[in-house]
Amino acid sequence: MFRRIITKRENDKKAAVPILVQMGIFAAILFIAQLISDLFPKSFVVPTPLIGMILLYILLAGQIVKLEQVEKLGDFMISLIAFLFVPSGIQLAGNLDLMKKEGLQDVFVIIISTIILLAVIAYVGVFFIGLHHKLFKTDKGDTDND
Repeated sequence: MFRRIITKRENDKKAAVPILVQMGIFAAILFIAQLISDLFPKSFVVPTPLIGMILLYILLAGQIVKLEQVEKLGDFMISLIAFLFVPSGIQLAGNLDLMKKEGLQDVFVIIISTIILLAVIAYVGVFFIGLHHKLFKTDKGDTDND
């Protein structure tokens, strides 16, 4: 049993990547994302963090970057999300008179756009499921192949 505890601790030490290395990985991904973002035309702006998240997903899915190499800093960044939304909340509280005037319109637009978004996602999902079944010639009633 003592040997298993030592082995587990040694594995934990192997998995622990220094925070500076993790910051370097994130910085490199964001740098590449900025380069890619600059390639898009000015009329079609794609945010650099969005491209960075897609790149990070591709690197993690392709196991080019291991989860242990970015997990600690990623968990820390996620813990800051609530703090990062505080300025938005303060800005919203500063414009309460505007919310009183146009709040109902905003709520209406949010509800309608959410319904439209859900419908579009549903139809796109059905389209891709149908495309998958056509490409792989699976029976639509057979769910074992999915």
